[in-house]
Amino acid sequence: MFSALRGLFSSDIGIDLGTANTLVYVRGKGIVLNEPSVVALTEILGRKRVLAVGEEAKLMVGRTPGNITAIRPLKDGVIADFDVAEEMIKHFVRKIHNRKSFVSPQIVICIPLGATAVERRAIQESAECAGARKVFLVEEPMAAAIGAGLSVTEAAGSMIVDIGGGTTEVATLSLGGIVYGNSVKVGGDKMDEAIINYIRKFHNLLIGDITAEKIKKEIGSAIKPETGEGRFMLIKGRDLIHGMPKEIRITELQMVDSLAEPVSLVLEAVKFALENTPPELSADIVDKGIVMTGGGSLLSKLDEMLAIKTGLPVSVAEDPLSCVALGTGQILEQIDIMKPVLHRTY
Repeated sequence: MFSALRGLFSSDIGIDLGTANTLVYVRGKGIVLNEPSVVALTEILGRKRVLAVGEEAKLMVGRTPGNITAIRPLKDGVIADFDVAEEMIKHFVRKIHNRKSFVSPQIVICIPLGATAVERRAIQESAECAGARKVFLVEEPMAAAIGAGLSVTEAAGSMIVDIGGGTTEVATLSLGGIVYGNSVKVGGDKMDEAIINYIRKFHNLLIGDITAEKIKKEIGSAIKPETGEGRFMLIKGRDLIHGMPKEIRITELQMVDSLAEPVSLVLEAVKFALENTPPELSADIVDKGIVMTGGGSLLSKLDEMLAIKTGLPVSVAEDPLSCVALGTGQILEQIDIMKPVLHRTY
């Protein structure tokens, strides 16, 4: 009876700590939080203090006065600023739990496939300092595959391509483990950066990260339009020659050119994983195909391009943005059964 009551009132949570967004899954409730991984800091008497976290902080990016900085504590999928990441995790944990009913939660938190031992320890310590009684780590491709509905525990090969904000992780899974996996530091952020650089180079116009992300979502594509220049949109920025605000027209065809490098890096990562997958599992992948997750998988026609280049069926998961968080949640709900996929640094 005690264990049943404990499960009912459990505060245990799963965290998809992403470079772009952090999603939090509460046991028995599902995903309860999805906010940008951004923290706004202000300096008071020489000491930095947290001013805002998440959605509120993202609105400040590129719009802050000198004494306020809006930063992302994670870079390329790993913690770049330990103290700020700890404050961000604390904020999100407190936000989802009423202070009066708060008890130290058990936390399952995702880590990039290529995270070093030092980086894994930093992530675990950040969660512990945020108030967790116990912290377990799980590789993002494993969580993404579980969240996408793949049968990772069967004696059959499955391939997942998780394109996040900072990294793209490609893994072949079988019997509850990662048979082969690789991680490249290219994702949604690198796509945004490529768009910014292209517009600066060919239009002498400086735009910000938020504008670049909007362009990527609206007219970004991995394949050239069948006819003409495709879709278009008007964007505003600062003219680098005259220094004045300016509006220009950009097209889908131009965005295909701008995104060519990050898209080719994703393709190379997939090809490399396929080349290093054991033959028996390769046969399974031919039948089952490749499943894509993460925000970067939503780039228009990226799945079509990968299917053409690999000759394999490629599909995007039903809810690609939430797959890692949902997979983390499923592990949390069945933590005793799923212990083999979990890790601790000490």
